[in-house]
Amino acid sequence: MEDVIHKAAVLVEALPYIREFEGKTVVIKYGGAAMENPVLRASTAEDIVLMKYVGMNPVIVHGGGPDISRMLGRLDIPSEFHDGLRITDDETIKVVEMVLTGSVNKEIVSLINRAGGNAVGLCGKDGNLMHAVGIQTKDGTDLGHVGRIESVHFQLVSVLANEGMIPVIAPIATDAKGGTWNVNADTAAGEIAGALQASKLVFMTDTPGLLRETDNPDSLIHQLDYRQIRDLTEKGVIAGGMIPKVEACLRALDQGVSKTHIINGTVPHALLLEIFTDQGLGTLVTH
Repeated sequence: MEDVIHKAAVLVEALPYIREFEGKTVVIKYGGAAMENPVLRASTAEDIVLMKYVGMNPVIVHGGGPDISRMLGRLDIPSEFHDGLRITDDETIKVVEMVLTGSVNKEIVSLINRAGGNAVGLCGKDGNLMHAVGIQTKDGTDLGHVGRIESVHFQLVSVLANEGMIPVIAPIATDAKGGTWNVNADTAAGEIAGALQASKLVFMTDTPGLLRETDNPDSLIHQLDYRQIRDLTEKGVIAGGMIPKVEACLRALDQGVSKTHIINGTVPHALLLEIFTDQGLGTLVTH
């Protein structure tokens, strides 16, 4: 009986959040262990489908760096990086596009559909969703087809979401000449969230959130604002792969997104715990 009562209490706790976010858009940057681990893959898909069934509009943006590296290795094409960005020449961009918009995107679509959802795969070329221009490095290194997002045309995503679909977006952008650009998935998620005026932007990571001390979960920073971000960046606390996530949070907030979160995607049902419970998970980034 206690188990039944506990389940009822969980549902009651979720009720105000279900009511608050009914009809609202939540952009989810999907990556890390939640994409690799079969148990986490299944629980994340279930979370996304449940969000849709209770009236929310989840929009998924995914990465796929490990899959790209594995495919390049099979094809005997070397992987080169500059300041964390993959140098993407003419040969590499073909592989990047094939992996992200093909195998990775369709695997996620299939996963959500098997969980009871109605997902559809997209990339920035569909409906001119994302236009990008090349990134210019400070030292003049040619990154090839690595781009930064210049504009987002979100109409297609809105139409699909309003028709009961769950958009799943690969971070491949285009330009006015029909070119192909490899863009950072964290950045893409932030720009799409801003364009959609999402209520939430959630980054799924392999850590409990932003940690003040590396590898010490007890040093989790529960909430961050602009002033703290500047200070923690100067101190090197915000570093590596966390930098584009925090920057994307700030860009999204500047464009009208209500709340941004960096959560632990290694916890089963992390999305439900973040969105539908009082305690939540991870780090909240605010103005």
